[in-house]
Amino acid sequence: MAKPDPSLMVVGLNHHTTPVEVREKLAFSDGMLHHALPRLVEAPGIQEGAIISTCNRVEVVTWTHDPPQASRHIKTFLAQEQGLPLRLFEAHLYTHTDREAVRHVFRVASSLDSLVVGEPQILGQIKDAYSASASLGTLGTVLHRWFHKAFSVAKRVRSETAIAAKPVSVSSVAVELACRIFDQLTDKTAMVIGVGEMSQQAIRQLRARAIGTLLITNRTFQRAVELASTCAGTVVPFEQFPRQLHLADVVIGSAGGSAYHLTPERVHEALQERKRRPMFLIDLGVPRNFDPRLNDLENVFVYDIDDLEQIVADHKGERELEARKAEAIVSQEVEAFWQWYASRDISPTIVALRQKAEAVRQREVEKTLAGLKDCSPETRRAIEGLSASLMNKLLHPPIGYLKHRTRNGNAEDGATSVTAVRQMFGLDDDQD
Repeated sequence: MAKPDPSLMVVGLNHHTTPVEVREKLAFSDGMLHHALPRLVEAPGIQEGAIISTCNRVEVVTWTHDPPQASRHIKTFLAQEQGLPLRLFEAHLYTHTDREAVRHVFRVASSLDSLVVGEPQILGQIKDAYSASASLGTLGTVLHRWFHKAFSVAKRVRSETAIAAKPVSVSSVAVELACRIFDQLTDKTAMVIGVGEMSQQAIRQLRARAIGTLLITNRTFQRAVELASTCAGTVVPFEQFPRQLHLADVVIGSAGGSAYHLTPERVHEALQERKRRPMFLIDLGVPRNFDPRLNDLENVFVYDIDDLEQIVADHKGERELEARKAEAIVSQEVEAFWQWYASRDISPTIVALRQKAEAVRQREVEKTLAGLKDCSPETRRAIEGLSASLMNKLLHPPIGYLKHRTRNGNAEDGATSVTAVRQMFGLDDDQD
């Protein structure tokens, strides 16, 4: 029975297909990845695998010898790892294979698929996903090459287009939204919950907008102290921040954990102390940091990641031209990578074909020379040259056929062509 044809595959969901309340349930922490990745590649048919998990996407990237079986396994894997019924998220999943899978990963790495096109964080997140998979041994030649190519494509997009000329991240969009609510931030107080990359970006944006007072809180007190020392912030011990919540006009949440850091009860008490002055709450966490029921409170404006799309739309027009240039680069790089991927299986076949032809040529030349008496060196060289020339001319069509099929067809076309040539020339026979 013929072996199944290998395929590159991406199965996942993102902010385009899935609301945040579903995405947050499927997000993988670093600790979860440590255990989940080895289990991913234990499945029959999955040779290599990686998981990209950010606040906007969860994607399983694989190289598989059995795409239908791998797709079924990945869906079951996600449900089991997160303890969720498959029906909760299956309708939100998308699947890309082969060229489209390559294109998807390249677009993601180049931030063309991001909520904010051109934001720089996604490349670092994909590098983290690559490092986690590489350290656990779940990558092989194909995914190593795929990820490294994605990194170089992203670098080329950023250097050859102006898509990131004005760096925009989810954090900067969040702060821009705060400016729209309050007009200016110079007389306002902001509290940032968490000290991760998203929080640090938000703090930089707040300082750029001349925020009046900056409060920082985090479960690990020392990390909050370290961050505050770099941005002239004031540290609030984590267990005390609810009692100081009334001081904050703007609260940005980007901390980990499964429990809500802001609840209606906490915010209601803060509002009373503020004499009902409005509060602006920006939830950048996945899972969410703030209880969605906060939307029911008066004088409280709550926005989560999905609510940032309107501001993103404002930036879309400015970046559309540069995005088109970036898409053209991605298309070029997809074809370049695909030529490598599709041709990697034909190289051994071409080598075997040349070796067999050379063995036949040498054997027949020796037979011919053995039958010739007093053969001069010039005649011997002429016979050698003629036989080599004939061999190369005869090999040119099948080799050209293989290269054409793998370059212009799909992986299945390439595999079928390799099989046909190997059978036609008896490359797998024990005898020449």
